[in-house]
Amino acid sequence: MSPEIIALCMFGLLLVGLFMGHPLAFVLGGAAVLGAVIAGKPMLLGIVINRIFGDVLDNFTLIAIPLFVLMARFLSDSGVTDRMFETLRLLMSNVRGGLALAVVFISILLAATTGIIGASITVMGVMAIRPMLQYGYAPTLTAGVIAASGCLGILIPPSIMLILMASYSPLSVGELFAGSMIPGVLLGLSYAVWVWLVAVFRPDMAPAVQPDEKISRGALIRMLILEALPPLVLILGILGTLLAGIATATEASAIGAALALLIVILRGRFTWATFYGATLETGRISAMILFIVVGATAFTGVFNITGGMRATQEIIRNLDMAPWLLITMMMVIVFILGAFLDWTGIVLLSFPIFLPIVQEMDVSLLWFVVLMAVVLQTSFLTPPFGYALFYLRSIAPKEVRTGHIISGVLPFIGLIVLMCILVAVFPALVTWLPAALYTN
Repeated sequence: MSPEIIALCMFGLLLVGLFMGHPLAFVLGGAAVLGAVIAGKPMLLGIVINRIFGDVLDNFTLIAIPLFVLMARFLSDSGVTDRMFETLRLLMSNVRGGLALAVVFISILLAATTGIIGASITVMGVMAIRPMLQYGYAPTLTAGVIAASGCLGILIPPSIMLILMASYSPLSVGELFAGSMIPGVLLGLSYAVWVWLVAVFRPDMAPAVQPDEKISRGALIRMLILEALPPLVLILGILGTLLAGIATATEASAIGAALALLIVILRGRFTWATFYGATLETGRISAMILFIVVGATAFTGVFNITGGMRATQEIIRNLDMAPWLLITMMMVIVFILGAFLDWTGIVLLSFPIFLPIVQEMDVSLLWFVVLMAVVLQTSFLTPPFGYALFYLRSIAPKEVRTGHIISGVLPFIGLIVLMCILVAVFPALVTWLPAALYTN
């Protein structure tokens, strides 16, 4: 059987399994087993098992994933986010769109300390949805700003997605963290600009709210500084040690988890019950991610050995496109896949195909990977399988309908596409900071 037919069969099995509603990890693993049988080479599975042990279980970079998940849960338990949102709500209450702007700014800070999308959206949703609706914000804007801002954690370091990307590419975690910093922050700021524009031109969607409590602005600023100090210390402990070359990604994640636990203790929020809950959730999320990694490693292993990888790459090379057009096509493919797969599966399936081709071009691999990371922001927001939509739907009140959520995220998807264009036109947005930090 030709490699092209095997490739079509394996991707066909993948799509059938996903549309039947099976978990991605088991669909990938099952497609790998059936692909080996269809190719008439079941003995390949022994080689694939060896690859799993070599590429996954011996990959020390992946240890950072459970540690960052644990850090995110500790920070959530500390109550820092609740106090910061309340302070910003009071500080910006008489500004049009102030509550929505508070959501964006808190989400940027959360993204730089957690990197867990489900946690960010859930925390912000529980805190912000009802106050925003109560004060007259449109359900579409409320849902859109919470869902989109909560997804910034996969782009702004420390991001679990960037760690996984680094472990499956020649790039280091530090390079990817530095390269994604400016695009991630700019994307968050573009959300704030959009909210401000909506508040100016559609004041009925984002009204100004008079403060309930009479607190002086000076007292509010002092409260904000006090509440922002723990997350800033956490950011400095993680990104400062990593970007300065003092710690590796794994060591920085351990520092972050220890600092987050210390914040919980110092704020008097530590109990053995919350500690047990944090470790249990860490194990559950880490197992889910690593199961997908194992399944994807099996799938790409069989796909590669049976010749499907080579055949697919040759088809792309034979398109005879200009490099910019070929990269545009790759980003469009990633965007479409984002409507059906989560970022883990997309990264693990596309990297083995795309990266060798990109390395043959005269373009920066760091720029390409960060550009792809920006595009993957949409994978959480595009229906029918946008995870942010599901997270928000699970906590939203009845007056926020599914149509409101989908309509609300559309402008933010447009902003993500605009940021992709900016990164493509101005590669220095990605390459300047890594060059400044790591070039002697």
